[in-house]
Amino acid sequence: MSFASPYVLLLLIVPAALGVRVWRHQGATVPLPYDHGRAGNGRAGDGRGWRRLLNVAETLPPLLLALAVILAAGPQRYGEPKQKRSLTNIEFCLDVSGSMTIPCGDGTRYDAALAAADDFLGYRKGDAFGLTFFGNSVLHWVPLTTDVSAIRCAPPFMRPENLPAWFGGTEIGKALRAAKRTLEARESGDRMVILITDGMSADLGGGADQEIARELKEAGIAVFAVLIGEQGVPDEISVITSLTGGEAFTADDPGALQGVFQRIDQMKQAKLQSTLGDTLDDFRPWCLGGVGLLVLQSLAAWWLRFTPW
Repeated sequence: MSFASPYVLLLLIVPAALGVRVWRHQGATVPLPYDHGRAGNGRAGDGRGWRRLLNVAETLPPLLLALAVILAAGPQRYGEPKQKRSLTNIEFCLDVSGSMTIPCGDGTRYDAALAAADDFLGYRKGDAFGLTFFGNSVLHWVPLTTDVSAIRCAPPFMRPENLPAWFGGTEIGKALRAAKRTLEARESGDRMVILITDGMSADLGGGADQEIARELKEAGIAVFAVLIGEQGVPDEISVITSLTGGEAFTADDPGALQGVFQRIDQMKQAKLQSTLGDTLDDFRPWCLGGVGLLVLQSLAAWWLRFTPW
């Protein structure tokens, strides 16, 4: 039980004082003669029962006043508990090197990758997504947001065939560290990177893969890698995905890519958190109690008579 204006409840002192006065007030007494009657001696017939009944009747108005104060304070209650989807921050790291222009299905590897990512957005409604393009350089194209329209509008702007030559290599380590900085800026929610590439990266050699994996794991970031093409998963990428709690997949056609993203969604399902229900007004029981007191007050005023002294 809670109240919208709890300070109003201080006014309950008034009906409480009136109730105390009713039960403690010692008014004047009037002796009345009764034929064959007995003097009051503490036994039945001395009027104590009627006095108590009258006191109860006189207590009804203070009780009604107390109910009015409670209603003015705005009684509230919580609704049924709800389950809220826990936010997952997902950063797409998409390779835009020259090899991503190799045909794949009806388009290129670049087209197939973004089409599968677009389907993945539909599986994860409520999550926040970001999009990073990388080659030899890194470009954060879409900041983390729950509005995925910008990601869906991105394909025409970063096509590999339209990029300058100095952007066209593959540096996965640089991209993962850039994605880490982006995800670390988000204080709430899980963190995940989906790396989409079709080649090996020289900046993961010499133990750099284990160092990057350690940094990502300490930041609570799981890495899932999607390798497009018929080649296997490089050992360095397997190290990063396994140490961070993710997994690496290969796909050589658009249908396989869609299957991979479905698998990732199943492996990293959104968490549900129980939350308190909405705050609702709770006037009904108090109003019903007030109606009952009004009925009793009306009956008492009609049936009982008492003197005001």
